[in-house]
Amino acid sequence: MLSQFVHKFIKSEPHQDIFYSLLMRQADYMVEATETMLAYLDKPGKKRRKKARRLEKKADDVRRRLVEELNNTFITPLDREDIHALSRNLDDVVDYAYTTTEELELFELKTTDSLWELATMVHESAVELRQGVYHLPTDLATADHYAQRAKKIETHVERVYRQALADLFVPPDDMDGMVHILKLREVYRHLSNAADRVDEAASHLSDMAVKMT
Repeated sequence: MLSQFVHKFIKSEPHQDIFYSLLMRQADYMVEATETMLAYLDKPGKKRRKKARRLEKKADDVRRRLVEELNNTFITPLDREDIHALSRNLDDVVDYAYTTTEELELFELKTTDSLWELATMVHESAVELRQGVYHLPTDLATADHYAQRAKKIETHVERVYRQALADLFVPPDDMDGMVHILKLREVYRHLSNAADRVDEAASHLSDMAVKMT
């Protein structure tokens, strides 16, 4: 009952909307970054890699703004630790999307079926998570619903990731084959980490919804 009262009180303060707005912007960048990562996998190119880098920088700027607002605001619309953690996880997904394109370029790797499947699921879970963030200010039940959908996709990512590693580690013909295996494993790990951050963000989003219900 107290949390509901506080939630209604702080929503009456216009400045409190800045936190919802900044989280939504971070969620937008997250989805755009994972979409750009997919586009790069479909057709690698310098233009798409540079776009991933620009998105990463823009997302960092929004993240810094949110942290500044947290430091300068006495009353926040949600638990400040939850806001900080959700913001950090959203930003981490953008970072992993960018570094995935960087490593694909650096390692001169071609897209595999497993890479495509993992990246697609990371993007799909990011889309679900963004929907949850968008509903956080107005519909806590729906926000939690989308958080759970994002978490469900992440469980599939882990299954595909483990199978991809199993398929990858076959005896190589030579040293070049071993190097190729190690390069692919690193990129697979980046995508798995991205999925983990989506899962963590979804958990924080769900916690917020439960606390304010």
